[in-house]
Amino acid sequence: MALSISAVVLLAIIVFILIKKSGLKAPHAIICILLGFYLAASSIAPTITELTSNIAGMISNISF
Repeated sequence: MALSISAVVLLAIIVFILIKKSGLKAPHAIICILLGFYLAASSIAPTITELTSNIAGMISNISF
């Protein structure tokens, strides 16, 4: 049985946990979000997309 979850939702959950448990301050989280938006609009965005797709593919090929 395969469970798929959006990377955006997963990253949002991780940021929420970091804010609550690890002491990540809200301004730091906002800066991280802004960095994500700027990276998405940059010329490196296709490379990042390809990298995350390849990693997701490798993870999906792991059999337990």
